[in-house]
Amino acid sequence: MHKGELKPKFIGCLVGAAIGDGLGAQREGRGMAKEEAIDSLAEKLVELTYTDDTHMIIGVAESLIECKGFDGEHMAQAFIRNYESEPWRGYGPGPPMIFRMIKSGEPWYSAGAKLYKGGSFGNGSAMRAAPIGLLYFRDLEKLREIAYKSSAITHSHELGKEGAVLQAYAIALALNTPSNGEINRESFLLRLQNFAQNHLYKEKMGRIKRLLGEQDSAKVVILLGNGIEAPRSVPTAIYCFLKQPRSYKDSVLYAISLGGDTDTIASMAGAISGAYLGIEAIPQEWKAKLENEAYIEALAEELWQLATD
Repeated sequence: MHKGELKPKFIGCLVGAAIGDGLGAQREGRGMAKEEAIDSLAEKLVELTYTDDTHMIIGVAESLIECKGFDGEHMAQAFIRNYESEPWRGYGPGPPMIFRMIKSGEPWYSAGAKLYKGGSFGNGSAMRAAPIGLLYFRDLEKLREIAYKSSAITHSHELGKEGAVLQAYAIALALNTPSNGEINRESFLLRLQNFAQNHLYKEKMGRIKRLLGEQDSAKVVILLGNGIEAPRSVPTAIYCFLKQPRSYKDSVLYAISLGGDTDTIASMAGAISGAYLGIEAIPQEWKAKLENEAYIEALAEELWQLATD
């Protein structure tokens, strides 16, 4: 794909993630809802304020750009700096404790494993994986390596790290598909299934395939999940994208309609959809309400330059 064709897809990915996060945050932790009601809510909002999901995406992007690649200590310090400047973004209890451990001298690569026995398998590292999928979209083994290392700062369990890898790879696959080309959903899922190294994620990719024509959202939640654990949210986000691959808006609205961890699932689905369709597919009225939108676009453009030079 030509370099110029990739630029709107890079921007669409990060802006799409932030909008999904900001809109999904309005219903986080709540039950299922009708998509029309969520769309109506979006119309009434004056501003889309993002949460720790986008705040950490920004930290990943800032560190990758400044270091021209991954530096674990630098990325951990970027997380700490951003958290301390805006601790009200909705961070869970784990990351701030890990940040304090690192500030006290614990190495960036071991703090997470010391806090949680066996490491955390929440979706916190998957939710911030979009810049990794963008920067390493042409080098899949590097993508896997950096997604694992980045995850280990806070989420060192195999399921947490693998969730970050699959989210980054889904973004790379979407980025590599022309916006005017049709997504082959079965091929997309097969690639994800083959790339996964964990049997649970492989099995979940198979469930997605069987659910693509499903009209009962409750069944989707039962079989894929809508929780904070990576295996119960990353596959769901991928499903939300593949259910409505030609519409960013419909993918995000559907993700939020499932209830549960709506900000993170909608953010991850929005990142994949934005990487496929590009920034022009995102509703202008949503884009205009996103806080810090110009800075998020600027980070996406810098990642695009770094990835394509």
